Amino acid sequence: MVQSTAPSVILHVDDDRDTLEITRLALQVVDSFTLHQFDNAQAALSRVTDLRPDLLLLDVMMPGMSGPELWSALRIMQGAGEIPTIFMTARADDEALADLVRQGALHVITKPFDPMTLGAQIRE
Repeated sequence: MVQSTAPSVILHVDDDRDTLEITRLALQVVDSFTLHQFDNAQAALSRVTDLRPDLLLLDVMMPGMSGPELWSALRIMQGAGEIPTIFMTARADDEALADLVRQGALHVITKPFDPMTLGAQIRE
């Protein structure tokens, strides 16, 4: 991951409540990021422009609209198209994950992740 400045506002989308809570504890409580979380892509899509996040943290597999589909929708929105994006997934398909990076994602974090190092991974 290469980023010139560390993000302070993160928009996180994941359909799993446990992942949302663990991520909240890791990023908001431990690492003091401002974190906006959504359990579905549509809710995040409707709020992204007014929240103005520095980083998107998106689950790959979600019902309704996947993380990559959300990312595609955001990339064409004025004011959201250039937001750096990191994906999180339990998927082990290396080629699919590498494809996300080739398309412009900063990084892909595999689940389960270490909550104690998540903030450091994002800051890198």
